Amino acid sequence: MTVEEFEEFYAQAVARLTGQLYVMTGDLQEAQDVVQEAFVKAWVRRGRLDRDGQPEAWIRTVAWRLAVSRWRFRRRSAEAWGRGSGALGHVEPPGPGHVVLVGALRELPPQQRRTLTLHYLCDLTVEQIAGETGLSTSTIKTHLVRGRAALAHRLHDPRIEEAPDV
Repeated sequence: MTVEEFEEFYAQAVARLTGQLYVMTGDLQEAQDVVQEAFVKAWVRRGRLDRDGQPEAWIRTVAWRLAVSRWRFRRRSAEAWGRGSGALGHVEPPGPGHVVLVGALRELPPQQRRTLTLHYLCDLTVEQIAGETGLSTSTIKTHLVRGRAALAHRLHDPRIEEAPDV
């Protein structure tokens, strides 16, 4: 990929990838950071990136792995901090401005959230998701079924009842 092709690719894909990683991670700042870092890694290897070789999938995978690594690092740091100084401080819950769907997605296991994002937001097939994640197609299908069921349950609003037949 030439410099010009890479710049065009970046301009077309950065917002889409950031949105996808935001849904996967539930944190916009984190999504922006890992997508930028993945693009930096892609820039270094832009000569080997091929438009037909799915560079967007490569960047999405790298960004996801970076997010997981950061999460693990923060978890280990928090555990070490907790061992050294007692309990961690209180963390405020998300504000009311957060979208209900994002809250429901955050309650899902990370792999289900990632699979749903890749399928519904990235519009990937089960086979493409399996290729990108390294999981079997049956595992992907299981994550999709369980994720949809969990979201349906979480997004059900008990305050809304069906109107009685008149």
